[in-house]
Order: sequence, then structure tokens, then C-alpha cells
Amino acid sequence: MYCIPKELDLSKAIGEFTTQICIGKYDFQFSLGKVHFTVESPITLLRGGDLVATWKEGTWPESGFIEIFNVPVTKALIASDEKIIIFFENSLEMHLVDNSDQFESMQISIEGEPETWII
Repeated sequence: MYCIPKELDLSKAIGEFTTQICIGKYDFQFSLGKVHFTVESPITLLRGGDLVATWKEGTWPESGFIEIFNVPVTKALIASDEKIIIFFENSLEMHLVDNSDQFESMQISIEGEPETWII
């Protein structure tokens, strides 16, 4: 597990929204303004604790992911060294999880910053 570093600052995503997602066989890519995500681990969307949609490698994302389009982010939380939660204005929560001890789970790059965060 590469772990999510505490110093990862996702504040540039606040107030931003995504207009498209890109799906590969093994990854789910999206941007929130200047913050770009490539995720290879499962993604869960929740609202009020209820499951809205999931994605995992080798599958097409469930239709609930359309609800993240054009909806501003209100908060981006490093919940633990294994989980990032992105909160949207429409009460959706996107849970990104570092779930592998051997392989990368995600990469996060922020425009204007020199490094890409490998998690």
C-alpha cells in the first residue's frame, strides 16, 4: 500500500466540478478543475449513507455517476491513509480507496504543482 499522504492538499478542487469522465479497462479518470485523478481501485458513490453507484476495473461505471457532472465540490477530505472522500453540493460522496499492498491505486496531479501523487 502506497498510502494517502496527509500533506496531499486537495483544496484546489473545492468549488470545482467535472464535465467528463474517461474510462479505461483498468482506470477511471476525471478532473475537478486543476486536480486530475486516475483511479485503478474501486470507487463508491453514496448519498446519506445509501449506495448510489460503484465502479471497479473491467466494468462500465453505473449510471449514478452522471450525478457528479457539473456539480461543485464542497469538501475534499483525507479520511485516512487509505481513503479520500469528495463531497459534492448535491449531497453525493465519492469514496476513493487505496486498496492494494502491491500496486498503485491512484495517481493525483494538480496543475501548477511539480509532482504527481502516486498512491
